[in-house]
Amino acid sequence: MSSPAIEVKRDQSLSMRHVVHVRNHLISVDGAVEEGGDDAGPNPHDLYDAALGACKALTMVWYAKRKNIPVEDIQVAITRDNSEERQGTYRLAASISLSGELTEAQRQELLAVAEKCPVQKLMTSVKTEITTTLA
Repeated sequence: MSSPAIEVKRDQSLSMRHVVHVRNHLISVDGAVEEGGDDAGPNPHDLYDAALGACKALTMVWYAKRKNIPVEDIQVAITRDNSEERQGTYRLAASISLSGELTEAQRQELLAVAEKCPVQKLMTSVKTEITTTLA
């Protein structure tokens, strides 16, 4: 199954900024100032990390709705340790805050579901093959 193309288009008003087009959504991406950009949006590493946090949050709320778990708020904070990225290890830590009338068992159930989100599986257990061509 193939998904619609995600397009990344240059915004020449800034030195590095691009706009990512995903269906009807636009996301500004840029390099940080120390990378030569203007910090006019998240950089690609930020988007990668954010995908994990968003997946965990959406997976938990989807599961809670299916199981009638009374969660009110879900917040996920992702912190990155890329100090060994060039050696092959990129570490992400997710800290999850839940609110609502939840039992400890429900909190643990939601934590377990967060560990199984599709993006985490993609990042940790799937071989990704990338083909790059000139159009």
